[in-house]
Amino acid sequence: MALFLNESEVASLLPMDECIDVLDQAFAHAGAGDTEIKPRSRMRMPNGFFHFMAAADAGSGVFGYKAYPSFAGSGGAKMMVMLFDYETGQLLSCMEGGRLGQIRTGAASGLATRYMAREDAATVGVIGTGGQARTQLEAVCAVRQVRQVKVFSRRQERREQFAQRMSENLKLEVIPMDDAQSCVADSDIVIVITSAREPVLMGEWLMEGAHVNAAGGNHWMRREIDETAVERSQLIVVDDLEQAKIECGDLMWPEARGAFRWDMAHELREVVSGAVKGRPSPQAITLFESMGIALEDIAAANLVYRKALDQGIGQELPF
Repeated sequence: MALFLNESEVASLLPMDECIDVLDQAFAHAGAGDTEIKPRSRMRMPNGFFHFMAAADAGSGVFGYKAYPSFAGSGGAKMMVMLFDYETGQLLSCMEGGRLGQIRTGAASGLATRYMAREDAATVGVIGTGGQARTQLEAVCAVRQVRQVKVFSRRQERREQFAQRMSENLKLEVIPMDDAQSCVADSDIVIVITSAREPVLMGEWLMEGAHVNAAGGNHWMRREIDETAVERSQLIVVDDLEQAKIECGDLMWPEARGAFRWDMAHELREVVSGAVKGRPSPQAITLFESMGIALEDIAAANLVYRKALDQGIGQELPF
């Protein structure tokens, strides 16, 4: 049975902890060589771009793609995820992908944090207060016993609203900060989730043993962290190396200047499978650069589809 699922149905079927677990499984399949990933491609259109990304996971028995336009003045991209059976090619589900994308992006950082942050990490600094920042923080709190969160964004009212909302949602102390350096100082885990074109996180601010999730920049023109942050990181992990070489401005810029080489980066599948140790030492600074890949979309979509079937949720498609 092929199902159509809307945004609210998808969100109701995709709790963060379960999403992190299915991504863990998907990257383990990738580590075993059971997946194929096609990086995001962007087709220029008269007033914007059309984006397309695809993946297959033999271990979970599915393949699929996400597609979406981003046009000037359109009020935001309408994302769709298509999920198919790996053996038969049968369409399993068509679902709206906006909330799915937010949740799975947070879950990817949560998964990286599970393997790369110190076990006793308890303080989090967040730079950025958009919708993606909420799921990033939720995911980190799902894998570590967080006691305190500090947050910074340029607009005071935004950071205060974020602090109040997330304090209530997560039942912990979230403090709005007046500057980014104070937000990052003494933070065991740092989340950077912005659309910045120039670095908002300076490497000199990071304390020993910190883990950084940089998840906002998926275009070569965007940079969230400076060259020092890259140079200080003893372990640099990306969700997919091929896609990072196309999109990761944080690494492309220092690579062009000779401060970084691509053979210095590892893929998340290597960490999840155990081929690479996620935390070199308690004092090591670790960095996860998240581009967002289709493997994450189809893993989350498969979970949503299976639960929708079990619970009788969604609209049956006529084919």
